[in-house]
Amino acid sequence: MTGGPSEADTPQISIIIPVRNDAEALARTLDHLFRIAGMDAAEVIVAASGDREGTERAVDGRAQLLWPAGSSRAVLMNDGAAQARSGVLFFLHADSLPPSQALRLIRQALSDQQVGGGAFEHQFTEPEWSLRVITWINRLRYRLTRNFYGDQGIFVRADVFRYLGGYGELQLMEDLDFMQRLKRLKRTALVRVPLRTSGRRFLSRGPWRTFLFIVWLLALHTLRLDTQRYAERWRGPADLPPGSPY
Repeated sequence: MTGGPSEADTPQISIIIPVRNDAEALARTLDHLFRIAGMDAAEVIVAASGDREGTERAVDGRAQLLWPAGSSRAVLMNDGAAQARSGVLFFLHADSLPPSQALRLIRQALSDQQVGGGAFEHQFTEPEWSLRVITWINRLRYRLTRNFYGDQGIFVRADVFRYLGGYGELQLMEDLDFMQRLKRLKRTALVRVPLRTSGRRFLSRGPWRTFLFIVWLLALHTLRLDTQRYAERWRGPADLPPGSPY
């Protein structure tokens, strides 16, 4: 009689990457990901929408590839999490590059049983001075509020994620909504090692214009006003990579 999967077969961390029409960035991220330490104890799940041929070519058998019915990041991440087999979920943008010891640092942060999840320090990949200033402002914000965003690489215990019902059915600001619910339930950890994310959205649309748009969205969210009607403006044209000029 054949038993179920052994503990040795179960991955320690499930890395979930939502992607929409972003095969080029995804390929770079996967190339980087499989060079970091501890990947033999992780599984990678790509939940995709849009460019099927390019995405399949970028994945090239290196990850489990899903094609959920929806295209929002919340839908993609929730579908990826539903397929995850480990006790820790690590949500990674398709254009984000974790530090070389990311998996060890996540396990270390979660060794405290009071911690439900967390994220890494934010840093843009590109060296432009405007992005460095925005990173500095952003660090002040999340260190004070503990509201982490997806471009910081959010990680969470799988049972906590499911208890919270996963990401809300939102088209925009799903990360902020999730982190605020997580903070009410458990402590969160900030790993003081940067995870690098492309600043292409800021560069293609204008760094300060994009930054002020984010501030506007945060103000609307804080006042409990509608932010969802700005989702397509934030995401950009449906047939182009996220953050493309509109």
